[in-house]
Amino acid sequence: MLPAYIPSPTVNAIKIGPLSIHFYALCILAGIGVALWLTSRRWVQRGGRPGEVLDISLWAIPFGIIGGRIYHVITDPELYFLPGKNPWNAFAIWDGGLGIWGAVALGGLGAWIGCRRAKASLPGFADALAPGLLFAQALGRLGNWFNNELYGDPTSAPWGLQIHQMDPSTGGAALGPDGSPIVIGYFQPTFLYEALWCTLGGFAIIAASRRFRLPRGAEFSLYVMVYTAGRFVIELMRSDYANLILGLRVNTWVAGLTFLGGAIGFTLVMLRARRRAAAGETPETGSLHRHPAGEAVADGHDGKGADEEPESTKAPGSDGSDDVVDARDSD
Repeated sequence: MLPAYIPSPTVNAIKIGPLSIHFYALCILAGIGVALWLTSRRWVQRGGRPGEVLDISLWAIPFGIIGGRIYHVITDPELYFLPGKNPWNAFAIWDGGLGIWGAVALGGLGAWIGCRRAKASLPGFADALAPGLLFAQALGRLGNWFNNELYGDPTSAPWGLQIHQMDPSTGGAALGPDGSPIVIGYFQPTFLYEALWCTLGGFAIIAASRRFRLPRGAEFSLYVMVYTAGRFVIELMRSDYANLILGLRVNTWVAGLTFLGGAIGFTLVMLRARRRAAAGETPETGSLHRHPAGEAVADGHDGKGADEEPESTKAPGSDGSDDVVDARDSD
């Protein structure tokens, strides 16, 4: 008979000689791999150059990992700096603890550096990345499953998550007097809810990009809104320890405020696109590259973007200069 609950692993790492390979780290790496693959495909389909996403990601990924860890340590300092704690564990990323807010913020800085070096558009790169980032976050949540963390209130539902008491010194579940793993209880699997939400959100953004002519910057704004809407609700469900502000978890506040920022950004992007359409200008879509002179234009086989209008269909009074985007807009 199948168990009336979701079992959790009793080990979160495998040892190969003196080396410990943590499943959390493997899940993060798998997420990065999926995001790189999908972003590269979308980037090239939009006119980007092959290999460019990897060049940009060599800056974005290390910055993102560092930013995610810094956010985690800042918001949960008691895990590392109280008496009896080992401050050096703040560097033990493989044990879990990456804050997506810090990862996106500092990863965005790394992506900006990479885009500047590649003379590529940061908004175009962010749009290409949006669904892959959600899929990466979904895979990353599987790492929390291995670590027996990120759960909600106790539940007797058949999809309740079994949580073990983990022993950090062994990388596995603590054992009771009878030698069996100690079970703390059965809880709402909030890690699973978030993984499913991110997966659905990623497919929704892909579908929206195919169905609608979204202006540049809209897809990443949608990513921000989709992710933070789900995260806000899921944070309200979680019962594991977290620091609070006015009775709410820190991440609940961050999710809500970031959602508002994403909604404002999406509105501004759409309003700008509507103004450009009303003026007969070409929508800002696709990836952009800078010419040596400093201007940014859509990359295409003939030096024109795939979305650029033919000369005969340009708005009256337009000399084509409206299709050239100011270099400041490309970042």
